Amino acid sequence: MRFIDASVFLYAYLKPKKRIPVDIEVLKKNARNIVRRIENREEQVTTTLIHISEIANILGSRSSIITTADIISSLLDLSNLDIVEPSKAMYETSIESSRSYNVGINDALAHIVMERENISEVYSFDGDFDKFKDVKRVTA
Repeated sequence: MRFIDASVFLYAYLKPKKRIPVDIEVLKKNARNIVRRIENREEQVTTTLIHISEIANILGSRSSIITTADIISSLLDLSNLDIVEPSKAMYETSIESSRSYNVGINDALAHIVMERENISEVYSFDGDFDKFKDVKRVTA
């Protein structure tokens, strides 16, 4: 099992408004492939409700309410997407971890969940995960 970061869904779902560089198009293609495998229930993945909210907020600012609601609803319906609901204490711990590792708070939260769930790999395009020595970042 792998953790899946919000960045994967965002690269997969967000539509560019202008021409994008080739390296970004490669990331978007890889993201779409990862999401397709998950939507086809080819593998089990984990994320958090905080990451789902992050996806909803960013998609909502760049697409219609209906599109955003449809995407989030489809994610919530996936039986192979485990969604952890972090406690306030977990989020407080992630703030301290964020400071220690110099990473985003939600990335620190993902790391805490990964440790708790014995997950060592993360689907992500966020280089902050490379700062965690016990995590392997997977981009394809």
